Amino acid sequence: ELLKLYKIHHSQCNHNLTHTQLLTMASMISILLRCSLLLLLLVQSTHSSVTQKPKNAIAEEHKQPHPSTSHTYIVLANHLAKPSKFDTLERWYASMAGKNSNRIRYTYGTVMHGFAARLTDGEAQRMATVPGVSSVYKDRVYHTQTTRSPWFMGLHDDFGAWPDAEFGDGVIIGFVDTGIWPERASFNDAGLSPVRSTWRGKCVDVPGFNASLCNNKLVGAKSFVTVELEAGGLLTDPSPRDIAGHGTHVASTAAGSEVPSADLFQFAGGRASGVARMARIAMYRACNRGCFTSDVVAAIDAAVTDGVDLLSMSIAYPVEPFYNDLLSVATFGAERRGVFVVLAGGNKGPTAPTVSNVAPWVTTVGAATTDRVFPATLTLGNGVVLTGQSLYNIPFSQSQGAGMIPLVRTSCGEYDLTPDKVMGKVVVCSQDAGASAGFDVERAGGAGIISVDNTERFWDTVMAQPFPLPGLLLSSAGGKKLADYMSSVAYPVASFNFTCDTVTGENRAPMVAGFSSRGPNPIVPEILKPDVIAPGVNILAAWSGAASPSHSEMDPRRVEYNILSGTSMACPHVAGVAALIKKRHGDWTPAMIRSALMTTAGPLDKDGRDIVDSSSAIGAVVMGATPLAAGAGLVLPRLAMDPGLVYDAGTQDYVDFLCTLNYTVEQMRMFVPELSKCARTIPGGVANLNYPSFVVVFD
Repeated sequence: ELLKLYKIHHSQCNHNLTHTQLLTMASMISILLRCSLLLLLLVQSTHSSVTQKPKNAIAEEHKQPHPSTSHTYIVLANHLAKPSKFDTLERWYASMAGKNSNRIRYTYGTVMHGFAARLTDGEAQRMATVPGVSSVYKDRVYHTQTTRSPWFMGLHDDFGAWPDAEFGDGVIIGFVDTGIWPERASFNDAGLSPVRSTWRGKCVDVPGFNASLCNNKLVGAKSFVTVELEAGGLLTDPSPRDIAGHGTHVASTAAGSEVPSADLFQFAGGRASGVARMARIAMYRACNRGCFTSDVVAAIDAAVTDGVDLLSMSIAYPVEPFYNDLLSVATFGAERRGVFVVLAGGNKGPTAPTVSNVAPWVTTVGAATTDRVFPATLTLGNGVVLTGQSLYNIPFSQSQGAGMIPLVRTSCGEYDLTPDKVMGKVVVCSQDAGASAGFDVERAGGAGIISVDNTERFWDTVMAQPFPLPGLLLSSAGGKKLADYMSSVAYPVASFNFTCDTVTGENRAPMVAGFSSRGPNPIVPEILKPDVIAPGVNILAAWSGAASPSHSEMDPRRVEYNILSGTSMACPHVAGVAALIKKRHGDWTPAMIRSALMTTAGPLDKDGRDIVDSSSAIGAVVMGATPLAAGAGLVLPRLAMDPGLVYDAGTQDYVDFLCTLNYTVEQMRMFVPELSKCARTIPGGVANLNYPSFVVVFD
């Protein structure tokens, strides 16, 4: 049992689709897709004889010969133990690798010391015995996890946190992510002065990315995807350019410039702005479909060396002891140099404990809903009307009348969606399916798709999806009603109604999102994680020109802005608020900034009621969110600018914290190479760390 104690436009369309119209649409789209595929094959065939490179050509060009059983290992070394005969750490590392020195991929020298290299398992074991080597880690993969949201958080142009903090002007936020699409309007530098003279970063000039694309907004762009390339990460462009969309989205959320008009398919239209719209952006690409630890650590090392003020990383991985987690080690090194680090808490909720990134020297963010929804309805054959959400925008004129369409339930797996099962029918997915599944349904001749979000009990908390054909997402409660109806009749039917509305201010918000990972902290339950929650559901932000809005390779659509959900979207909101605090209080430590965020966070929703957990209800009664789900509450920028008091902590406090965990000297040297012994621990245990929350654990 754990007892927690803490302070705390509507678009111009309204359409009812007939069965005949849906069948006609499905047939036409199916023909177009087949023709497009044939054309694509012809184009590829025409060019292959003269322009096609070998598969993974970029990786092959840089690959050194090595045994097929080799992997990337990260070797941490105590730089203080470098023999005097080596004038640089790099030469010492090369001597360690010996004949394998050409396999070194990165050297680290700021947030930690060591290198990443291709080694066999046997070579890695031998490397661990070399004098001066602290530890050897096998590489692993992390995964990536605003027209309305700044205003929902209480930010205003004329008063409060924005003008008080000069909109974060001059603060540099570093992002370790999938890169950036610099041509987006969110990265224009109108009204911004040149970056400060002490800034050491730059924009690289490489194929696919011209340094001239950078400006007084985008002040740094580098790429660290060497290991992912070697692992066959399907990268077509290893430059800082974002081909996935995620990095562009988070960077514009935190620090995007003001854009007068932005929307996705006429949804969520309005003025777009990053939380700290005059802050500067430095992008360190280390991710594509995943993020290899060695690439991520190299990116963090470069960002801190360049002089970023903050680091925002929307990545997560299952927790391990801190000395086995190189992201914890690297962020400890960043904190030692005064860099505030904010990380996503993960998307594994509502199961507990699932929260990631739980070290006390980082700020961990959970996701909350906002008061903006995109409603669409489904009328069942028995007259029951279910409300869900959809970003489907019908591209032809308003239809007349409404028709009932047959329903069929499938797993929505690629091989389960065959024309004989789904042709002319609305497919009800038996498991949560994203917009990309709509293309499989469409390809099989389906007339529509219904997906159920099993983590959410309320329709207005589900994640809207840009389906390519008529479709909507239902909450788990709505999904149960649909399932009950389908099992009660022999021939279930339903009809869609898409109003294409963007509705704000009517639903209860914020709620903790069902997918947001929950505490308690699996490593140190006495330290509350997540720390805070921030908007992370249906967030509109800039998008890559190389990625479709559905993430599907079958989706030909390209957009300038996209709507996404996840703790990945919540994390940059907090990074933006932290940038405002940093501008207002330039001498504050990372711990003081985190304290201001937590002690002023709100436990109440927009109507003055307790913030609730969208995945927790007893009957029709929704339950209040506990600190295990919401942390200290929703970040409130206006209050965070002037918290009254702050809880500070520094490197020595965190060293004492680790010593209190009974880490060995060898384990401690992962964080503090110069440590000879643990001189002291925290009196009374780790719960007494000077942290803005505390947890009492009962056996």
